[in-house]
Amino acid sequence: MTLNPTSPPNHHRSPRLVSRACGAAAAAAAMAPRDQSCGDGGEVDPEGGIEAPLLSSGSSFFQDPAHEDGDGDEEARRRRRRFLLAGRSQSNTTSQVALVGVGVCPIESLDYELIENEVFKQDWRARGRGHILRYVALKWALCFLVGVLSAAAGFVANLGVENVAGAKFVVTSNLMLAGRYGAAFAVFLVSNFALTMLATVLTVYVAPAAAGSGIPEVKAYLNGVDAPDIFSLKTLVVKIVGCIAAVSSSLHVGKAGPLVHTGACIASILGQGGSSKYHLTCKWLRYFKNDRDRRDLVTCGAGAGIAAAFRAPVGGVLFALEAVSSWWRSALLWRAFFTTAMVAVVLRALIDFCKSDKCGLFGKGVLGGVLGSLHNFFLDKVLRLYNFINEKGQKYKLLLAAVVTICTSCCLFGLPWIASCKPCPSDTEEACPSIGRSGNFKKYQCAMNEYNDLASLFFNTNDDTIRNLYSAGTDDEFHISSILVFFFTSYFLGIFSYGLALPSGLFVPVILTGATYGRLVGMLIGSQSTLDHGLFAVLGSAALLGGSMRMTVSVCVVILELTNNLLMLPLVMLVLLISKTVADAFNANIYDLLVKLKGFPYLEGHVEPYMRQLSVSDVVTGPLQAFNGIEKVGHIVHVLRTTGHNGFPVVDEPPFSDSPVLFGLVLRAHLLVLLRKKDFIPNCTASALDASKQFLPHDFAKPGSGKHDRIEEIEFSAEELEMFVDLHPFTNTSPYTVVETMSLAKAHVLFREVGLRHLLVLPKSSKRAPVVGILTRHDFMPEHILGLHPFLFKTRWKKVRFGKSAFTNLVF
Repeated sequence: MTLNPTSPPNHHRSPRLVSRACGAAAAAAAMAPRDQSCGDGGEVDPEGGIEAPLLSSGSSFFQDPAHEDGDGDEEARRRRRRFLLAGRSQSNTTSQVALVGVGVCPIESLDYELIENEVFKQDWRARGRGHILRYVALKWALCFLVGVLSAAAGFVANLGVENVAGAKFVVTSNLMLAGRYGAAFAVFLVSNFALTMLATVLTVYVAPAAAGSGIPEVKAYLNGVDAPDIFSLKTLVVKIVGCIAAVSSSLHVGKAGPLVHTGACIASILGQGGSSKYHLTCKWLRYFKNDRDRRDLVTCGAGAGIAAAFRAPVGGVLFALEAVSSWWRSALLWRAFFTTAMVAVVLRALIDFCKSDKCGLFGKGVLGGVLGSLHNFFLDKVLRLYNFINEKGQKYKLLLAAVVTICTSCCLFGLPWIASCKPCPSDTEEACPSIGRSGNFKKYQCAMNEYNDLASLFFNTNDDTIRNLYSAGTDDEFHISSILVFFFTSYFLGIFSYGLALPSGLFVPVILTGATYGRLVGMLIGSQSTLDHGLFAVLGSAALLGGSMRMTVSVCVVILELTNNLLMLPLVMLVLLISKTVADAFNANIYDLLVKLKGFPYLEGHVEPYMRQLSVSDVVTGPLQAFNGIEKVGHIVHVLRTTGHNGFPVVDEPPFSDSPVLFGLVLRAHLLVLLRKKDFIPNCTASALDASKQFLPHDFAKPGSGKHDRIEEIEFSAEELEMFVDLHPFTNTSPYTVVETMSLAKAHVLFREVGLRHLLVLPKSSKRAPVVGILTRHDFMPEHILGLHPFLFKTRWKKVRFGKSAFTNLVF
């Protein structure tokens, strides 16, 4: 809950319960309309504790500056800037809006709790063995489809990058072979610029949610946070096309993160029965019209994305378990493994098909921890700068992408000129120099029997460069100065390339930079070690991945599946453990930083120490809006129109009970279904109709991700507003509840582990109102708690200073 700005909070009293009897129309005025604007961090919503407000996409907060004029233009920019540059003094607006892709969007929690009301109970009683078998079979069938389609998406992305980027490099190399260096640079620059602009324009104007890797959005979704269009069909298409264009443009971005988002999009679209907007729906998928089943399917899709990116099915399962999921169980493990296995099988079949030339010309330690933490630190600062630029409008997003791609092209084309030519090795089986094709030996400006080792690193796709660095028996192919130049260039280009308004991933750039760092270490050690430099490159990738992303088990398995060398297991494990331990002393992992930077109200797996000093009554504020079991239609409409709450306690009062008693919790979405159906009763009496015959379970099915009905879309006559509706058959009679004296830490564990959206707070004394408040995700956010109790900030500051696990924004 949030504070009422009209009066100072009293943290030691229970919030006022706003309800009314059937005939008391005057009670509707007791609830003042709340301010739907959340742009100003200084104004706090008076009743936001039940749920963060849903803001209209037409609100001035979300309008682009290009569509505004006058004073409103500057004010909107200031409001967006305050959100994007929010520091520790910012209030709890991060629980209401978040940066999804490159657009600020309203967010809300997901409903993972089973709703036990009369309608759903009757539906479950009516289901026989056939329904259950069909439900289980459909789960596995959907996992199969997610695996197949994710593999196809990964194959298309890889094939597109290899052909588009390969054609660009071949044309550029042929022009340089003919001595036309100016024309070669023009082709290289223009092609990179065109590809970057294609990805940026598609992202900015078609699907802003497709920007970035998408892993923070997937991670937040699996934690219980929903946002518009993160898994829509247009986001899926733009993600694939934009990823191909961005990676082919020689920007230092990868396709692993976008493929994770792609797999999650495929899973979500299948789970919601297709796309109703584009008339691609399947009624037989109505079983999965709930957030619990979609969460499991999206988890499988995220693992399938990693499996498609690296052909690592086991690594994909472990990535989903270690990096993105907040809830896990053994049944999900089997389905995730089945999904990634399907990815591996389909990818292998498609790759074998391409070996017949049917897919185009190109279808065929401690310091690591320090470098990883520095990478996260610099990336955090660059992203804050990019957010400041992007919030100025769409033209600035295009301009930023144009500047970065031009600078990148100049670096990639100009730096190889400082490298000296090397004679071609006599014992290599590969053509040297490689002309008209991809390869390790780029001629560039050298003579016919020589190659430019720095150009061999720059003038290849990231995948081919990593393959070159990992190759065994190539200790003499690269000069130490070339490796040093490439290391610093790839390190900082990877930081400055991420955060542009286009699909981009972090996995591959970090692997590439780490491989270069490993090669550099191997060269510096020299004769003191007999290990191959290719092995040092693999260990370097592991070190930087461990230092940046802090994943250990999944990264270890992915690397082993990539290299197919089990003998490296002990060394990789040791490097990962050391780099993660060292980096943890400095800051959080990169995906946690991105989740916080984007403003997602993410519930951490650990409990902050200061939460043990508070009880749930210390963070519950009011007033609290509740309904009677039989409520007047006009009052329900008024409350829904003037609040953004998504859950309302239902309280039975005399004459329907001897004393006020909590009956349960009713959701906004279910109220909208009742109002749209208009099955009202004329008097304030219990309805004699059988609700299970008037409504079907799929009437209450959850729409697609980020889609919601609106009360403004329903019209009522004056007579209908004076009628009543019986809420009893549609109320969840067994919501999770806690007593007001429970510690906030204990409530946090219950809220997160069960995956709740609402947690009712009951009074210690039976003489008070039957419910004193509702806890939501918002109430567990550090910004909200520390805003209510600033004296706790000192203890939190000390905790952050010692670097246990906190958002670096509080330190820097």
